[in-house]
Amino acid sequence: MKYILTLLLLLPCVVFSQANIDKDIANVEEKLIDWRHYFHQNPELSNREYKTAEKIAEHLENLGLDVETGIAKTGVIGILKGDQPGKVIALRADIDALPVTERNNLPFKSEVRTTFLNTETGVMHACGHDTHIAILMATAEILAKHKDKIKGTVKFIFQPAEEGPPPGEEGGAKLMIKEGALENPKVDAIFGLHINSETPVGTIKYKTEGIMASVERFVITVKGKQTHGSQPWSGVDPIMISAKIIDGLQTIISREAKLTDEAAVITVGKITAGTRFNIIPESAELIGTVRTLDPKMREMIINRMREMSKSIAEAYGGEVEISFQNNTSITYNDPELTAQILPSLQKVASKEKVELMKATTGGEDFSYFQEKVPGVYFFLGGMSPGTTEPYPHHTPDFRIDDSGMLLGVRAFTQITFDYLNN
Repeated sequence: MKYILTLLLLLPCVVFSQANIDKDIANVEEKLIDWRHYFHQNPELSNREYKTAEKIAEHLENLGLDVETGIAKTGVIGILKGDQPGKVIALRADIDALPVTERNNLPFKSEVRTTFLNTETGVMHACGHDTHIAILMATAEILAKHKDKIKGTVKFIFQPAEEGPPPGEEGGAKLMIKEGALENPKVDAIFGLHINSETPVGTIKYKTEGIMASVERFVITVKGKQTHGSQPWSGVDPIMISAKIIDGLQTIISREAKLTDEAAVITVGKITAGTRFNIIPESAELIGTVRTLDPKMREMIINRMREMSKSIAEAYGGEVEISFQNNTSITYNDPELTAQILPSLQKVASKEKVELMKATTGGEDFSYFQEKVPGVYFFLGGMSPGTTEPYPHHTPDFRIDDSGMLLGVRAFTQITFDYLNN
């Protein structure tokens, strides 16, 4: 009886505490939107996020966090120590923009211009990373205000160059890991989110195991024999061989990959060859990408691409060189950790609004963090109610509804409390 009375006396305090947290989250929305608009108007490309990093670091310092800057060139890490000892959780946001010229009438539209790979272009947060920054900044403010309720430590990782560093440079999650982002203190689990323009506001989508694909960049150089365009029999045509290779590569997907297990894609995105209409050139270059969601399938496809390209080139008298560059691994959600935090997501969004999704062939270098520690990555709805034709990511017309961000703050906050205090 004494125990029951004690529990009843404590219960109002717990409810009151949660009510305070909910109120603080609701009150941070105005700041959240202001931050997002600032970053959207002032986008910076991968490994060049200098002003972005300065604003993030200033905010974290004002919250009283231990702040590290210059990680992986422009990355920022904030460390919040709870009032009680415990595990270490990491929350990650990517901070870079894209070389895309914005095409809309938003009052906070980006007018930034730059030169990227010798081409003049606009700069735009065309993938929603501006919302990710704002969400994690707001989460840091809420958790710092309630650190007395935290058992353990929270690391806020603001990562540059998720879209890939410029040619010849290191960057992104790989470099952050190399420079100790998951150490001192050592991270036990990491969580990330991505807003989505085609998912309704208020919805969260998740998947156990592979949720996003590994991304390989490949280059195939076909070597032939140059000759006059009027006398193809006196040379070896690398353009014709390239066409045969492209056709052959697609049969790996359509006839050899077990697509009932996982999706896979081979895409040739660029072909370069020749100088004149009447010259069969000496060589041709094919550049493309491979997307896979299963390690064994990835190995099979890469091996078959090597074999097939070589065989086709030799059959027509040519030679071939092929190389692969891994851009991301499979974004793999740890099954046990996913099951553990699923109730947290359902608590903030409702069971009906937390949906199991199919894997996507997009890629994410958050996957490199997941190779080192258990992690979960999920998608957050950013599509306005009533939208019938949402604009895809990485396009000039891409847009996100500001009202979708607050659920991201609630999700990160709930995951943190539940994971550390469990």
